[in-house]
Amino acid sequence: MDNRDEVREFLTSRRAKISPERAGLPAGPRRRVPGLRRSEVAALADMSVEYYAKLERGHLAGVSPAVLEAVARALRLDDAERAHLLHLAHAADGSDALTRPRRRRTKDWWKPHRSLQWTLDAITAGPAFVRNGRLDILATNQLARALYRDVYATPGNQANLARFQFLDPASRRLYPDWDLFADLAVAILRTEAGRNPYDKDLHDLVGELSTRSEEFRTRWGAHNVRNHGTGTKRFQHDVVGEITLAFEGLELAAEPGLTMTVYTAEPGSPFEEGLRLLASWAATQETPAPSQHRP
Repeated sequence: MDNRDEVREFLTSRRAKISPERAGLPAGPRRRVPGLRRSEVAALADMSVEYYAKLERGHLAGVSPAVLEAVARALRLDDAERAHLLHLAHAADGSDALTRPRRRRTKDWWKPHRSLQWTLDAITAGPAFVRNGRLDILATNQLARALYRDVYATPGNQANLARFQFLDPASRRLYPDWDLFADLAVAILRTEAGRNPYDKDLHDLVGELSTRSEEFRTRWGAHNVRNHGTGTKRFQHDVVGEITLAFEGLELAAEPGLTMTVYTAEPGSPFEEGLRLLASWAATQETPAPSQHRP
């Protein structure tokens, strides 16, 4: 796969983020580039400037794991960025051809198997849902449908959290920390693009959001990636008010590429009472089930 532009932009953006001081180098006068020079990265990675420049031009096909590790170490990549670099290298040389999912025909829509839906429905203390790397919501319990009811209120969102984030004004009401959510959504999509560069639906989504949202377009150009496994999020729900929830993301072994996210409130906190109120309200509502998507 010819992904040289993607590789070049990723490595260039990472190099620009590393200051000489952070890399343990003297800043020196007359620095004309943000971050490190190519020659400095090459020295840190113990390779020639010419060879590193070739890598930064996007030529990762056939590069050894040791070289990739040296580059990752020189650029101070975190775990998510290291994984992204490896995915880009695998895509460049085609070594993932046997492991990437086969393309499904358009008519092959995904829906959760019964035991997965039973598991979601058995989680009654907090919202729980399953998503793919494109941020399509694929399956939910009742509390998740209530929490994200604004996502379903506009059919054009197609139960996609990124589309809701950048194209629906309701997202700015639901997410008090809108910029944080926006950064996170784009980082997840960018990570998925590296992990699964052959996903046409993802390419189409990125194209749509890039065309319609400058906020998305700017963030997409930053090439930031992130592992999204645990943390807290703050919501402003029109039924229960402000509520802060902890979340855990669980990879589904039986469905590679899908993640179950479960929210919970700190025991004894006002937010725990807010979840109980949300559950009581949800029991009186008819909330739509998620649209079916390809996983």
